[in-house]
Amino acid sequence: MATGFVTHELFYWYEHGSSALFGRRPGVEPYLHVDTPEAKRRVRNLFEVSGLTGLLLPLDFEAADDKALLRVHDPEYVARVRKMSDGPGGDAGSGAWVPMGGDRIVRLAAGAAMAVADAVLDGCVANGYALTRPAGHHAVRARGMGFCVFNNVAIAARHALARQDVARVAIVDWDVHHGNGAQDIFYDDPSVLTISLHQDGLYPMGGGTMAETGSGAGLGHNINIPLPAGSGHDAYVAAVERAVVPALRAFRPDLVIIASGYDAAVFDPLGRMLAHSGTYRAMTGLVIQAADDLCGGRVVVVHEGGYSPVYAPYCALAVAETLAGIETGIADPFPEVADYPDQKLRPHQEAVIRAAAELVRALR
Repeated sequence: MATGFVTHELFYWYEHGSSALFGRRPGVEPYLHVDTPEAKRRVRNLFEVSGLTGLLLPLDFEAADDKALLRVHDPEYVARVRKMSDGPGGDAGSGAWVPMGGDRIVRLAAGAAMAVADAVLDGCVANGYALTRPAGHHAVRARGMGFCVFNNVAIAARHALARQDVARVAIVDWDVHHGNGAQDIFYDDPSVLTISLHQDGLYPMGGGTMAETGSGAGLGHNINIPLPAGSGHDAYVAAVERAVVPALRAFRPDLVIIASGYDAAVFDPLGRMLAHSGTYRAMTGLVIQAADDLCGGRVVVVHEGGYSPVYAPYCALAVAETLAGIETGIADPFPEVADYPDQKLRPHQEAVIRAAAELVRALR
């Protein structure tokens, strides 16, 4: 079967406002926000130019309604986002700007993730990719955070769980920043396994540690893998092989959702990691292989962060090609990155991966 694909022109119209990098602070001259549309617009462009878009199955989708949003977010928060959108805009949390008219766009992003999940679960496609904007994985129940207003991945997971044919969903988040939103939303929920690979201590600060493993009935169902800054290909692949895949096999999900950020890539301005397109290709392949054995290959990829307009598209292309089981022939234009000495697994990185692998025992 084909790989499903969704995007929408309005995703590239979302406006975070002027700032310096990502903040509005006294004494700092305004500049372009780091989350400009260009990184994701250039992903869409590369998919088209490579010929990949013509090989994917476009899926119809609609904006998420209140019922879908309220499975995850508080009613007061949903109403506040709409009010800001109807007016001049405003901050929905710490750095989650809602522009005038933005409510429709963030609902479309959530709806896109839901539509891909439905298409995969209904057997219309083998797997799927939602190229959405803005990102969603930092948003918690009652507020946005870090450019994220509604938590697209969490909304898609709750939507899937509302079906009769889904009892367990796994979320694998390899954005360079901690997937705090899903952790917060599903912390006591044993029906959702949340796994986050992220740069240790980057954002949000103070969280994302291995001590955070869930609570109540969800104890053991939250796994954080805080990789040290400077981790490269070998560290990421080892973490997926030795912690993520065993956790998936122990949990046996009916659906796997990947929160796929590309800000762990080498040229990203908001991370200090060394992943390259081959890293994303390898990680995606490992998750697909596990999903093939566990849930008939039902994998949904939802685009999250990634702020290098030049390089992020090649990482996204690697993920989408792997989903579709094809290679377009477009080469990574920076092959020398794969030969950097720090792509090798270092002892301090190995120690973190070993400790994370121990957390999987709680799922057995």
